[in-house]
Amino acid sequence: MRLFIAILFEEPIIKSLTKLQDRWYDMGVRGRFVSEQNFHITLAFIGEYGSAEPVLEAMEAVPFAPLSIKLDGIGNFGDILWAGIERNEELSKYVGRLRKTLAANNIPYDKRKFSPHITLVRKGVLNCGMEEILQNPPHGAMIAKSIDLMSSTRGKNGMIYTSLGCVEAKDFKK
Repeated sequence: MRLFIAILFEEPIIKSLTKLQDRWYDMGVRGRFVSEQNFHITLAFIGEYGSAEPVLEAMEAVPFAPLSIKLDGIGNFGDILWAGIERNEELSKYVGRLRKTLAANNIPYDKRKFSPHITLVRKGVLNCGMEEILQNPPHGAMIAKSIDLMSSTRGKNGMIYTSLGCVEAKDFKK
């Protein structure tokens, strides 16, 4: 089973991101556009792992308060185009605690630095300048009230992401 832990989005953010994808397409951007059902922020990529239960148990061991998520900017990692998330210290601290708990439970994960973003186009080919792509970033904000454990399987039209369970945020005082 190929697993990752993610924050999923509410409709207003999804609409803002699909509007951006539509604009890019109209500008001549080509590539594999990520479907709106697959928009997410990866908190920890686990990869191939035998069972969801130990991961869900580790997730439940890391309490979190609702997290503010705000879209901020556009960028690329090579041929991957993405929308960014405004810097959020609480989100970064939560991800640190989550990854530490995964490691303590011998659950492997990709150790790359957490860089919150939403992948919008893979293998992107630009028929315009990058400066044009970077104009008019999407807007939107939400409060993340749950974290999902996702499985990723290859379908005939791309990846299919399925939630295997989630952990709900709890309001607590620090």
